[in-house]
Amino acid sequence: MKVTCRREHLLTACQMVASAAAARSTRPILTNLKVIAEDELLVLMATDMELGIRYELPGVTVTEPGMAILPPTRFIPILRETADEQITLNASREMTLIRLSSGRFELPGGEPEQFPDLQPFNPGSRYHEVTAGALRQLIRRTLFAVEKKESNRWAITGVLWEADAGQIRLVSTDTKRLAIAQGPCTIHGEPRSGSGEAHLVPVKAIQLLDKNLVDDGELVRVSLSSNEALFQTERALIHSRLVEGRFPPYREILPKKAPIRLELPVAEVFSRLRQAAIMTDDESKRVNFSFEPGKLTLRARGAETGSSEVELHLENYDGPTLTIGFDPAYLLEMLRAIENEPTVILELSDDSKPAVFRLGDQYTYLVMPLGSA
Repeated sequence: MKVTCRREHLLTACQMVASAAAARSTRPILTNLKVIAEDELLVLMATDMELGIRYELPGVTVTEPGMAILPPTRFIPILRETADEQITLNASREMTLIRLSSGRFELPGGEPEQFPDLQPFNPGSRYHEVTAGALRQLIRRTLFAVEKKESNRWAITGVLWEADAGQIRLVSTDTKRLAIAQGPCTIHGEPRSGSGEAHLVPVKAIQLLDKNLVDDGELVRVSLSSNEALFQTERALIHSRLVEGRFPPYREILPKKAPIRLELPVAEVFSRLRQAAIMTDDESKRVNFSFEPGKLTLRARGAETGSSEVELHLENYDGPTLTIGFDPAYLLEMLRAIENEPTVILELSDDSKPAVFRLGDQYTYLVMPLGSA
């Protein structure tokens, strides 16, 4: 294999693909990237057998088509540290020669045939399409709420992915909060048998998919089966095994009706909460929201840090006086995810029941309050 390509483009592609390579494995070949050169195109692949990606890099000059195995831990730093606009790769089974204006590098080769093959997108009779811009927004509004640690009770270290009736829905929770985002999609084909089951996509796969969403208008094709998810973007095909286990019955968790409902300005609440949260510490991690007619007061106190009191005028609130405490991080992450929205609806019952933030039927965020201080 012999190719010449733009260094910057190749570096970006390798960094993207390398995130799916195994850090360590009983199969050493999986710690590498597989590269195929053909028809002015480089195809880069990586997999740890749970997550895999096949990425196409066009605009490459292919002098000799072929395949190569490249170790990303050495190859990526070489690409990063040189300022050359173009680089040339000359690869065989024994080694890969990299030519730069300042010198040359030789990397050990490998057997490309030993690398698992990642097939092109073949969804069968059932898949759905969603624009990259819409999908990026759904991911941004849910991924932050995923459980960061393994849970013995619920397998919720992934994002629930649903598509039905022309809508795509992503749901995430860590048991203290719940995020539901949905948007339009186009569904192709008849439902598979058992298609009502939950599809839990691992966080790492969602993060890799998000990195591959470049053009907002690009159509992303998605195929979900009983144990695998396939995502086809303009340049990449991502394979992922699904998380095993059950997702909580989230529809049953949502309050049916709340006596208090008010509209909050997103930017102003975000700003005031950041100010109030300055005085929290590792022990407190609490900001109290005190609602009274025409006003919201945010208060925080730390044993050693001091206290804060920040006010926000609420012209549209004429309900009862109520104080409810939250972990500020849980609200700041949500507000950051919807920062382009002018307002959000807040629904409250009392200081012990979950608060619900809504953007019409497109976004719902439920968060548990903290107990009485």
